[in-house]
Amino acid sequence: MKLTTLTGEPWTDYGLIDSGHGRKFERYGPYRFIRPEPQAMWAPASEDWDAHGEFLPAPDDEGGGRWHYSKPTPREGWPLKWQEVTFTAQTTPFRHLGFFPDMAPVWNWMRAQTADLEAPEVMNLFGYTGVGTLALAAKGARMTHVDASKKSVAEGKANAELSGMADLPIRWMIDDAGKFTAREVRRGRRYDGIILDPPKWGRGPNGEIWKLEEGLPGLIADCRALLDAESRFLFLTVYAVRMSALAIGELVRQHFADLGGTVEAGELTVREEARGLELPTAIFARWSR
Repeated sequence: MKLTTLTGEPWTDYGLIDSGHGRKFERYGPYRFIRPEPQAMWAPASEDWDAHGEFLPAPDDEGGGRWHYSKPTPREGWPLKWQEVTFTAQTTPFRHLGFFPDMAPVWNWMRAQTADLEAPEVMNLFGYTGVGTLALAAKGARMTHVDASKKSVAEGKANAELSGMADLPIRWMIDDAGKFTAREVRRGRRYDGIILDPPKWGRGPNGEIWKLEEGLPGLIADCRALLDAESRFLFLTVYAVRMSALAIGELVRQHFADLGGTVEAGELTVREEARGLELPTAIFARWSR
């Protein structure tokens, strides 16, 4: 199994300006923010971070906290653009800004896997606000976007409107990802590609409990059942857990051994603008034809 790194480079509307001392300094369009980042154990390039706001974590291990603003910042959000996709960024109670910029190289990779297909069928599980869904839909994919959060799906539809993609073939599903995937298996559906970004812990729309270590093996098995010899990819990302890329890579390798192709595992990183160093953000495993 090949180990690799996917690095997110700066683009016009996003960049990791600097990092260090357990924090990162980022630009999101015209606004700049400081967020906690435990993996930034080094010293920053500069001590002078002039930010519009900073997320201050709670003094416990529950993951809470609050935003502190030092300059006017639109709480309702502001538009950003990634290639053909326009979407709303805004500060959220979960310390991020409504999308995950380290996924940009993943969006490009998935588009490349299906570039020769006329209308590939792709499913985005735990699809959140739909930037990845729209990145693929912009290149002709017929998308199935699944998220348990009504709010996230509504934001995804709003981002489709902003991007001028409201009429593209996208199924917006408010559903528990595991239950939806199992039903698709029973229906005999198949996909050309699947992307999934499961949380460490979560609840479905009807109170279903999701725990990553317990639910992931069965979910990967169902995803495998939805892919066949003509399919192109599966991409799995995992954030904020004590888990190795080798572990999730082996999970994918075992389930996809009969399909051939290539299994890779590794880390997602974002390149810092100040010095060019790479800040690790998540682990991933992927299968491709």
